[in-house]
Amino acid sequence: MRSSDSSIAGLHARRVWDSRGNPTVEVEVATESGEIGRAIAPAGVSRGTREAIDLRDGGDVLGGLGVGRAVLNVQKLIAPELIGVDATDQEAVDEAIIALDHSALKARLGGNSTVAVSLAVMNAAAAAKGVPVWQHCAELSGATPSLPLPEIQIFGGGAHAGRRVDIQDFMIMVPGASSFDEALEITSEVYRAAGSLMSQKGALAGVADEGGWWPVFNHNEEALETLIRAIELAGEKPGDRVVISLDVAASEFGSKGKYRLALEDRELGREEMIRLLGRWIDDYAIASIEDPLAEDDKEGMRAFTQEFGRRVQIIGDDYLVTNTALLEEAITDEACNAVLIKVNQVGTVSEALDCLKVARKAGLGTIVSARSGETEDVSISHMAVGFGAQQIKVGSFSRSERMAKWNECLRIGDRIGQDTFVSGKPLASTDWARNIREGAC
Repeated sequence: MRSSDSSIAGLHARRVWDSRGNPTVEVEVATESGEIGRAIAPAGVSRGTREAIDLRDGGDVLGGLGVGRAVLNVQKLIAPELIGVDATDQEAVDEAIIALDHSALKARLGGNSTVAVSLAVMNAAAAAKGVPVWQHCAELSGATPSLPLPEIQIFGGGAHAGRRVDIQDFMIMVPGASSFDEALEITSEVYRAAGSLMSQKGALAGVADEGGWWPVFNHNEEALETLIRAIELAGEKPGDRVVISLDVAASEFGSKGKYRLALEDRELGREEMIRLLGRWIDDYAIASIEDPLAEDDKEGMRAFTQEFGRRVQIIGDDYLVTNTALLEEAITDEACNAVLIKVNQVGTVSEALDCLKVARKAGLGTIVSARSGETEDVSISHMAVGFGAQQIKVGSFSRSERMAKWNECLRIGDRIGQDTFVSGKPLASTDWARNIREGAC
């Protein structure tokens, strides 16, 4: 193969550590021109059963979470196949990776190996071209770069907070902000207000995995009531500039149409779960709900979307796991109206981008997301901007692995202009899904 300045000259993998103090994989890719691209694999604790598998060493050391085999796979299996491949040809790079592991879940190489390599190549390609990563991502996607609307956790729950509450994420968005920076400022005020309220009640137990407050609530709805009060304490009217977003992560406590709410010591059937969430939509300023039913509950997802899809954004995460085939099926079934894009769920940049393109073509909302086990890597900030995603979700408004991504979006905003921010006007929660579909936000 004829080499060029952007051809891959070498790959190096190492063990590094994520925000939980667990080992993960970092990869550096060098091009013939001497440019370097680097990326780190994130890790999720709330995981869909159909997403790419992190390859771990097992055994007693590091609780079995070692990544020695994954690092070795990069060095011994992936690197020889990529030497000489043009780093700017992301599709060719990812096809070479996939050819080494045709298993549905990247079980042979490990999704943590493949995603670190794929992202590192993306960063190396931008460096070789002498352009920002977001610009290279825009060239890959064919999208116009834009600053996405941040979706930010205020209270952590579920698997992210020792299951102190059943619902995984209680978040806010500020579609009424005039800029990305203003959205962060308003979020900061709500976050501080929520912490103050919890402290006054003696119900503050620190922060959860993603930096949101780790609360002590007696029932799930108490979290919603407290979040409404926090929005008001911050000087905002719930449902005006600020709206609530939930990640129910129902697969964590439900299967086969049954849902066990441990905090409230009760089990709900499918219809009862739908009615509960519907009442919350009626009573609170909820504009978006992620994974309202479990990943195995297609009937529930279809029923929920049929009833509420015109009122709120309904996101498939565990239900879709950034899988194009699953997304196409969900589009046919009308089982959701938005998709969460997590590159490590499928293992390569190209596969994640394919999923996003299918969603965009079908008129679904697109949200680029981080994982609960994160690092200082800011690749997804550039992907969200360059891929033209409508939202970005990276956790809360504390902890440096989260703030690094918000801050990177601010830096990118200085380059592309705050007028590229996807929102900029008040949106009532009942208008959210319509505005997403019509491209008004």
